[in-house]
Amino acid sequence: MDIRSITLFVEPDTPTDALAQFVTAARSVFPYPVQTTRLATTPFPNWLDRNSASDFVRQMAQAWQAIGIDYLSLGPVRLDHADHWLALLPELLAATDMLFASVEIGDRNGRIVPDRCRQLARIIKQVSQIQPNGFGNLYLTALANCAPGSPFFPVAYHGGGPVHFAVAVESADLAVTAVQTATTLTEARHNLIDAIETAAQAIGQATTPLAEQYGLTYSGIDFSLAPFPTDDKSLAAALEGLGLPHLGAPGSLFAAAFITEAIGRANFPRCGFSGLMLPVLEDSVLARRAAEGVITVNDLLGYAAVCGVGLDTIPLPGEISEASLAGILLDVAALAARLDKPLTARLMPLPGLQTGDPVSFDFPYFADSRVMAVPGTGLAGVLATAEPIVIDKITRAAW
Repeated sequence: MDIRSITLFVEPDTPTDALAQFVTAARSVFPYPVQTTRLATTPFPNWLDRNSASDFVRQMAQAWQAIGIDYLSLGPVRLDHADHWLALLPELLAATDMLFASVEIGDRNGRIVPDRCRQLARIIKQVSQIQPNGFGNLYLTALANCAPGSPFFPVAYHGGGPVHFAVAVESADLAVTAVQTATTLTEARHNLIDAIETAAQAIGQATTPLAEQYGLTYSGIDFSLAPFPTDDKSLAAALEGLGLPHLGAPGSLFAAAFITEAIGRANFPRCGFSGLMLPVLEDSVLARRAAEGVITVNDLLGYAAVCGVGLDTIPLPGEISEASLAGILLDVAALAARLDKPLTARLMPLPGLQTGDPVSFDFPYFADSRVMAVPGTGLAGVLATAEPIVIDKITRAAW
């Protein structure tokens, strides 16, 4: 297991020198390797001057990078922020390679704006052109029903107030081992709970003195079982290890629910999603299943209903229509509202590639795969209108 990130949550005017020593210390005090240190601010439309936005963001990123911050999240453009902030995103993301941003497509009250999905679809297409291979959308995601304080990027943002920090882990290997060493479902559940609690306790033994020394609040661990693109660190491999012929086959939904339920039973200071992460390009086994065509975008969305964070690093045809992208986003927003759970969508149209084409990036966190299919021609009729609507969450009476 590794620590994917130690993420600081700050106001945008927080001086860098106030946190420099903390950032240095945070890289060395944990019992697991720390891959990155990151910084998340309050949503940028509340404090950024549009006329000097790119220069300001570039300088801000350089200042934080100088003290050891690897990545910076500007937080989301909220539903109530003006549309012109969305149009600024491609420019901001092109200003520096350490910047992440997000767009809210559904708020925490169940409000969804189909037109915002359509606008974001246009931005996703534009961002796909920032870099020649479509890599730019790694830094942009859609949010639905997401609270502040998650340490994973691109979802991370600060809700305001004093500085605090949280831990994001890369821990799919714990699930692989838990399943491989079990002979029953009960034993697999026990193994995973024990592994999570043991790791969380070890992390806590480092965070408590760290928080006390630097006068910061420690807000918990997002123990989502994030993968790394090798089979021994693949969440899809753990799910298949329960007895699936392959992820995408019948029984996959149960496997996803089973592993997520075990995380829910574990005792640790939690924040963020603390569920399953099934990012297609970051998981070697999942990337192969997508390349084989045995798992679809709709399959992944179905698993999100019982477990994970939504749709992540999904390789899509470069010529996918804005209407089709908007439809995917609208589905994610509806699921988040109806189930009252946080979900994201990080969609990656790849210029010049069509469904079934090989996908390969020179990036250590990505596995090779193929472009996934998206059926249909996209939204039309009343679904393509700008009318906001509130989707009530499911209650027991609704069943």
